[in-house]
Amino acid sequence: MKLLDEKDIIREIKSDAWMMLILKTVKTLNLPDWWICAGFVRSKIWDLLHGFEGRTPLPDIDVIYFDTKNTDEITEKRLEEKLKVLMSNVPWSVKNQARMHIKSNMSPYSSSIDGISKFPETVTALGVKLDNKNNVILTAPWGVQDVLNLEVKPTPYFCKTKERMEIYKMRVTNKNWKAVWPKLKI
Repeated sequence: MKLLDEKDIIREIKSDAWMMLILKTVKTLNLPDWWICAGFVRSKIWDLLHGFEGRTPLPDIDVIYFDTKNTDEITEKRLEEKLKVLMSNVPWSVKNQARMHIKSNMSPYSSSIDGISKFPETVTALGVKLDNKNNVILTAPWGVQDVLNLEVKPTPYFCKTKERMEIYKMRVTNKNWKAVWPKLKI
């Protein structure tokens, strides 16, 4: 399959009943500035580009949101529990980007998209959500060409320091994506 741009990615997500159910389920929480990101989007694209019949299992579904008024980690766990009640067979991971900069030892993020832009790999710095009419919205702070070209690269943010580049390299090694998607260029 050939995917050329953001419109193609959105079309493929819209035609995936499971992905749409996940998106609609998260939307019911009414979280501020919410997105489902990282592997949820990336793996779908790579599976299609590799011609896989089935879905590659995901270790988790990364749900992010941005709420400066409540940055308690317990709130995130409660949200995960709510999602598990709605869809118990999904490995939910919920993170408030208003506090994640502390964990990552960075400056505070200004939004969820700002947080996504500081993910280690351009192919992971992707997010989707539904608008009020259930249209799929895609964000890709560093574009979609790397994920569509099967090229794993660090985000510009991670290129800035040696320490961040080491984190990027360790993640790519530990993720071992090439074992699942052999056409990748790292």
